[in-house]
Amino acid sequence: MWFKNLRIYRFTQDFNLDAEALNEALSTATFTPCNSQDIARTGWVSPLSSKRNISLDEENTSLVHTSQGYLMVCAKKQEKVLPAAVINEALEEKVVAITEAEGRPVGRKERQSLKDDVMMELLPKAFTRSSLQFAYIAPKQGYIVINSASANKAEELLTALRESIGSFPVVPLVSKQLPHQVMTHWVMDGTVPEKFALGGECELTDPKESGSVIRCKHQDLSSAEINSHLQAGMIVTKLGITWQQGIEFILDDQLAVKRLKFEDNIQEKADSHEAQNNVEQFDIEFSVMTLELSALIKDLVTALGGINTDTQSVEEIVAGVDKGDQLKAGVEEVVFG
Repeated sequence: MWFKNLRIYRFTQDFNLDAEALNEALSTATFTPCNSQDIARTGWVSPLSSKRNISLDEENTSLVHTSQGYLMVCAKKQEKVLPAAVINEALEEKVVAITEAEGRPVGRKERQSLKDDVMMELLPKAFTRSSLQFAYIAPKQGYIVINSASANKAEELLTALRESIGSFPVVPLVSKQLPHQVMTHWVMDGTVPEKFALGGECELTDPKESGSVIRCKHQDLSSAEINSHLQAGMIVTKLGITWQQGIEFILDDQLAVKRLKFEDNIQEKADSHEAQNNVEQFDIEFSVMTLELSALIKDLVTALGGINTDTQSVEEIVAGVDKGDQLKAGVEEVVFG
C-alpha cells in the first residue's frame, strides 16, 4: 500500500482514540452497496479489502489497520453511472411525447421535473462504480494524511470521519513561509535545503495576470529561459522535488504533494522483510511507508519555516472558509522538452 498523493491536515486538539475505539466508531457507518434509488453511498471498509489476494476473515476485517502507532482507515464510495447523453435522450423522448399528445410546448420547470423523473427511472438500471479512499492518522505527530490529489475528495473523507466520530478537529497543514515564495527562491538560486534536490519540472504563474501559466517538463530548471520568466515576476506554483534520493514528488502552492513515487531503495526496505502471507506484506509496506513519509513531512515543514498554527478547525469556524486565491479558467500552457 503505497500512497500516490498527500493531503495533510493537522489536529487542533489531541487525537485520543485508540484503534479499538476508532474501529467501534467507524463500525456505525460500514459500507453498504447502493440500493435501486441511491445515487451514491459511502461507508467504511477494512483497508485490507483493497488487496484482492487477501482473504478477509474475523482476524483482519477491522476497519482500522495499525502499525507502530499509525492508524489506517479506508472509505469506499459507490456511485451510479448515468451518462448525461442517456438522460437527455430519454428526456427528449418524454418531451416529444407530451408535445405530440397535448399539442403544447414543455416549459423549463416542467422539463426539469421530467428530468428528475427520468433519473429516478434510470437509476435501478444504471451501472455502479466504486472507489477507495485511504488515509492514516499519526496521533503522536498530530496529523492525518489522505491519499488524494483532490482537496474535495479529501474533505469528503474528513466529513465521513466527523459523522462517524462526532468531532474531528483538523485544518489543512499550513507552513509559516508561503510555499510559492520558497519554491520560487529555490529555483532562482538553484539551491535547496539539505536532503532535497530539484527535479526537472515546474509550473510558473503570473500573479498579475490571472490564468497565465507556463508548464515546464523535462527541463533544466536553472536555464536562462526559466530564470528570465522569474525575473519578470512569475512565481513557482508547482515544483518537482526529490527527497533523500528515495521519494520523488510534485509540491504545489497549497502544500499538497502529488505524483508521489517511491524509488527502489525504499521499496527494497519492505522487500527485505520476509512476509509469511499477504496480510504481513501489507503491514510491512504500511510500516515502511509511514516511517518514510513522517520523515519527509518533517523535513518539508522545516524547509518551509515550520508550521503556522494561526488557523482554526472546521468546527471552530462559524461561517466561511478562506481557501486562498483561486486561479481562474483559461490557462496558457507552454511545455518545454
